[in-house]
Amino acid sequence: MAIIVRLSPPAGCTSIIAGNETANRQPPPLRPRPPRGRDSVPVSRAALTRFAWISIVAAILTMGLKTAAYYVTGSVGLLSDAIESLVNLAGGIMALAMLTVAARPPDEDHAYGHGKAEYFSSGVEGTLILIAAVSIWVTAVQRLITPRPLEAIGMGLAVSVAASLVNLGVALLLLQASRKHNSITLEANARHLFTDVWTSVGVVVGVGAVGLTNWKWLDPVVGLVVAANIIWTGVKIVQRSIAGLMDKAIPAEDVAVIQKVLDGFRKDGVQFHALFTRQAGAQKFVSLHVLVPGDWTVKRGHALLERIEAEIRLAVTKTLVFTHLEPLDDPVSWDDEKLERPEPPGS
Repeated sequence: MAIIVRLSPPAGCTSIIAGNETANRQPPPLRPRPPRGRDSVPVSRAALTRFAWISIVAAILTMGLKTAAYYVTGSVGLLSDAIESLVNLAGGIMALAMLTVAARPPDEDHAYGHGKAEYFSSGVEGTLILIAAVSIWVTAVQRLITPRPLEAIGMGLAVSVAASLVNLGVALLLLQASRKHNSITLEANARHLFTDVWTSVGVVVGVGAVGLTNWKWLDPVVGLVVAANIIWTGVKIVQRSIAGLMDKAIPAEDVAVIQKVLDGFRKDGVQFHALFTRQAGAQKFVSLHVLVPGDWTVKRGHALLERIEAEIRLAVTKTLVFTHLEPLDDPVSWDDEKLERPEPPGS
């Protein structure tokens, strides 16, 4: 069985089987650029660290503002807000470190690059969010048991609103950058900041309600609600990080785009199977087997694989493609459609 393995410059598991081959056809010419998958703009991963620096500066600024608001008012809700800003700072530092690692080029020990470092960043940030939620919960329960009157509410709320506007602006910037550059680290950081914004909105409403009604229990109750919301966000971020570390498939829409590319070759009698995909940070990986008539020459098969790989790379950006050539008329070619190949008899 003649086999050619091709490697070219990002993966879930999908099996594709097509119809019969007509012999002695030249590989089809390279077609016009196929439709793109999810939008992604190629960029140096090192350039993304500037967004992490913006997040760090914003966290320091808002932490100072919210801490001042807490000291002015004595509100546990504003204290919970300040604690979350501390977590924002830790998350920003972690994001900076992991984006720096992810930007490193492949080496002998990491032939597929360092893209998975981004999942560590988002996982750590999700865990920090959960720790902050527990801290807020404990403080709120203590204040619920021992209520305390609030002071200088108007000034405290004004400072908190100013800090929230800073976080909102940075969150929008990071979310836009995460979508443009396909970075889970920036997305986790942005989602965290949005949580902080909604937390601040809840706190402002709660503290304002205390000022209007003098119901002191409202302040710690708002803190408990805020903590619950933070826990939900933290759990979702951790789940996404785990999925990435477990080699989850690329998005279904990207797989559909790849299938459309392959359909263009099927009409020429070529067959495909064993299509597997995965993603590591912004990098996507695609592997598949290409079945052609057994009397094709190596050169002819190689030319076909070049065309297939090129069209997949054009259709789904930031993709590393592996193709494997097999003869249609060899029964063994059909034994490896799944990830684990069956053991040969007598082994």
